[in-house]
Amino acid sequence: MQKPHPDSEDALELRTIKLFEEIGWENTANCYHEWQGDKSSLGRSSRKEVVLVSKLRTALVRLNPDLSTAAIDLAVEELTRSRSTLSLENANREIYRLLKDGVKVTFQDADDEEAIETVKVIDWNNPSNNGFFLASQFWISGEIYTRRTDLLGFINGLPLVFIELKRHHRRLKAAYQDNLRDYKQTIPQLFWYNAFIILSNGSKSRIGSLTSSWEHFSEWKKINSEGEEGIISLETIIKGTCDKKLLLDIIENFTFFYTAKGELVKIVGKNHQYLGVNNAITAVKQIQQNQGKLGVFWHTQGSGKSYSMVFFAQKIHRKLQGNWTFLIITDRDDLDKQIYQNFAYADAVTEPEKNVRANSAAHLKQLLKEDHRYVFTLIQKFRVEKGQTYPQLSDRSNIIVVVDEAHRSQYDTFALNMRNALPNAAFIGFTGTPLMAGEERTREVFGDYVSIYNFRQSVEDKATVPLYYENRIPELQLTNDDLDENVQDIIENAMLDEEQERLLERQCSREYNLIVNNDRLDKIAADIVTHFLARGYQGKAMVISIDRFTAVKMYDKVQHYWQQHLIELKAQLAQSNVSEFEQKQLQKKIQYIEDTDMAVIISSSQNEVEDFQNKSLDITHHRHRLANESPGLDEKFKDTNNPLRIVFVCAMWITGFDAPSCSTIYLDKPMKNHTLMQTIARANRVFKEKVNGLIVDYIGVFRNLKDALAIYGSASGGGVEDGDTPVNPKAVLVQELREAITEAEAFCKQKGIDLNKLDKTQDAFERAKVWGEAVEAVVVSEEVKKLYFALSANVTRLYKAILPDTAANEFAKTQMLLEKLAIKIRQELPETDITEVMEEVSELLDESIVAGEFIIPDTPRQLVDLSQLNLEQLEDKFKTGYKHTEAEKLKGTIHRKLQQMVEFNKTRLNYFEKYQRMIEEYNSGSRNVDWFFTELLGFAKELNEEEKRAIAQKLTEEELAIFDLLTKPNINLSKQEEKEVKQIAQELLATLKQEKLVIDWKKRQQTRASVEVVIKDMLDNLPQSYSDELYERKCNEIYQHIYDSYAG
Repeated sequence: MQKPHPDSEDALELRTIKLFEEIGWENTANCYHEWQGDKSSLGRSSRKEVVLVSKLRTALVRLNPDLSTAAIDLAVEELTRSRSTLSLENANREIYRLLKDGVKVTFQDADDEEAIETVKVIDWNNPSNNGFFLASQFWISGEIYTRRTDLLGFINGLPLVFIELKRHHRRLKAAYQDNLRDYKQTIPQLFWYNAFIILSNGSKSRIGSLTSSWEHFSEWKKINSEGEEGIISLETIIKGTCDKKLLLDIIENFTFFYTAKGELVKIVGKNHQYLGVNNAITAVKQIQQNQGKLGVFWHTQGSGKSYSMVFFAQKIHRKLQGNWTFLIITDRDDLDKQIYQNFAYADAVTEPEKNVRANSAAHLKQLLKEDHRYVFTLIQKFRVEKGQTYPQLSDRSNIIVVVDEAHRSQYDTFALNMRNALPNAAFIGFTGTPLMAGEERTREVFGDYVSIYNFRQSVEDKATVPLYYENRIPELQLTNDDLDENVQDIIENAMLDEEQERLLERQCSREYNLIVNNDRLDKIAADIVTHFLARGYQGKAMVISIDRFTAVKMYDKVQHYWQQHLIELKAQLAQSNVSEFEQKQLQKKIQYIEDTDMAVIISSSQNEVEDFQNKSLDITHHRHRLANESPGLDEKFKDTNNPLRIVFVCAMWITGFDAPSCSTIYLDKPMKNHTLMQTIARANRVFKEKVNGLIVDYIGVFRNLKDALAIYGSASGGGVEDGDTPVNPKAVLVQELREAITEAEAFCKQKGIDLNKLDKTQDAFERAKVWGEAVEAVVVSEEVKKLYFALSANVTRLYKAILPDTAANEFAKTQMLLEKLAIKIRQELPETDITEVMEEVSELLDESIVAGEFIIPDTPRQLVDLSQLNLEQLEDKFKTGYKHTEAEKLKGTIHRKLQQMVEFNKTRLNYFEKYQRMIEEYNSGSRNVDWFFTELLGFAKELNEEEKRAIAQKLTEEELAIFDLLTKPNINLSKQEEKEVKQIAQELLATLKQEKLVIDWKKRQQTRASVEVVIKDMLDNLPQSYSDELYERKCNEIYQHIYDSYAG
């Protein structure tokens, strides 16, 4: 057998199979030829089956030696029964619970008594006691289509690992966009069992769950906590996730289902969570040596710290002996509620909220004496009067205290009290920012870092987006001298109660009055309106004010300028000289402004109505919304499609609140260190097309970045060096755009495209000519076209990210020209990447040609009619016009037609193979465009003839498909015999459709058998030239075709 080309997907697949063998998967097989007629070498009864029942049964017998055959049979039945009535994620959760906890079965024992047993499905503690099997090229049929997967990892006969591979020069996203999404639609039963999904082109690899969107597929950069890596990312991800022991650990302990707002999401731990949590578990195992100081778990904000807490607690409960209780501590009621909800939504906490959230120190003491797996409380429960000693709450040694954001200064105050209350407990601190000088008490309580995942690693791994800031300080400037340490120290606590607000006004009256100066706030409000509406990426925004009163005041001012801007736009629209294009743009802007909702999010206090009235402000409307709106304002802000787009806050929501679509923070509050990092991280969550988060600094916080973020320095650990900061000036983003523009311009110059000429040419004929030449220069090959699209898209992405910065003006024209050329190319030429076409087709076909369902809608889509193509006219146009452009147009037409023809009759694979060879020869550079165009013309004529064949044979397309299956390949028949076969094909299809293909015929053994009987009876009339062996093969092929193509 000829070795595949080293750049091919086949070569990558073979090397990956070898890697699996190297890590202990001794049982692998290429399943391309699994089916010989209707016989499967793996024991499957049909291609719809995804569980290898023989392997499953063998494993269950081995893992449950004391159970009867009846119990094993019931477990097999439960694991393999159809779950088609459930959603994909619900079916997956149901199977996951069976894998993790076993299958409970009820049966009659030998004494005819009812017996209940739990059948173990996987031995989680002894990997070698399970059967690991890797299948490549595994055929699966859905209700309509048949697909062939690259690699499937089976454990005990269940397909738990799905791997989709692409050639190294293909974009990895194509594996998700083109293949995975299709598989989930066409062969959903495969994903009922799936543990996780790996997508790779060799050099880039990502892992995710069946519910992950593309942006939440993540890299796996380290094999172990020592930082070991493979030669390429595919080796790293396979060794790091598919080693038998690691694989079982990820499935058992780093997977949970999260239910929120009626949506079920499957969470699979990311690389940093897996390594970090296992480090923390090791610390728990060494609890005697470290005296309960389990360490500080620093994973930067937005990287899934709260999920890491769930993984940590769940694994200890499942894997470490002992009746463990986790006491989870925060410092604010909203955070306490949120962290409880995280555990509840993840199904970790099943008790009612009132039973596990302590409402007082006495209640906390009571809960710790009872048997609870989790208890949630506020740090303030550990407060005592000065000079008093906090009483002991519990002497248990199996309590683990988990403190969220353990760095906060007030934790130092309560650290001793916690130790007195729980003298034998272990302590671990989770934080999104590093410890800094002056927080020695934190180290004394928790120990040093147990895991570090800093902002740099998080951005590199695309777990968060980078943050940039721009200074937009109004003319009434505040200098750093004005904002002295007093302001920052008072505000550092983030949550200002009434007493602190008064303290701020009293002690820092000059600085405070500068910040809340009415003229200054007016300028900022007007700027927020202008900036928000002119941004490129239209994410949601938060306005951060110094206190509650200013937050309400800013809401009123922004609303004023918002309405003013709306009036101006409507006035422009009413003018008579507005063009149609401008009219549409104005109407769109007006609609957006009218739809946009805003809200104030602040904590309540006693006598607040009067307090606000004393400052000529009204809080009642905002308080009413916060208390009564349904869904709540938090849910509305998190919902991308909800028009609540701007919120005004001072303390609430600036820590522990996630709204991934939030992309802009308008900062008008003095901050530094932990509180500053917590606040700006609201904009660093990954979300769809979001490139970065932007911090608009009105207060001058970032004018001295080093002081503002003294928290970061070489002492922070995790490879952070002096000068590294998690937020950079927007100028850095502008420089990235400048470099992207330079790269795109160099490409155009190399291809002979003069962007200046595209812009400046005024003569209509000349302008059409230069734009046509530009298109021709790009479509010279598939590779050049793809590279241009990538360069153009990158420029547009970065350009939108820096809007409305005036620095964008420098690049506006070039960006417009690049994007306009990309649009023109797409308008003229459909995407026709033949490698994607062939992958799609190969997934529909097996060696014996499996046909897909005939989709003949009541209102058929527009079909491509090659007979209407004037080939002579095309040839003349090719000779006198842009050759590459005309060739691409013809290729696109043929491509669409070929797809339609194969959809009707999958036996036409030979046409696809010929088409592919033609494309490959041309793309390789061994043939010129003249040869390519001539070949395409000839091929179009062939397709035209093939399309007429059904008419010539006096058959429908459906009948022709059965006739082709019966007569191909190379069955020599006389004219009379051919006529007989044609009649059989027609009668067989008519009989099946009229009598046998009833609703759900495939689900019942009886109806399946009757279809098979009809096929055998009808084909029994085939001419004598069909041998017994050929007759059997044709019966199987026709049955498989009917089974796969007709739902009934």
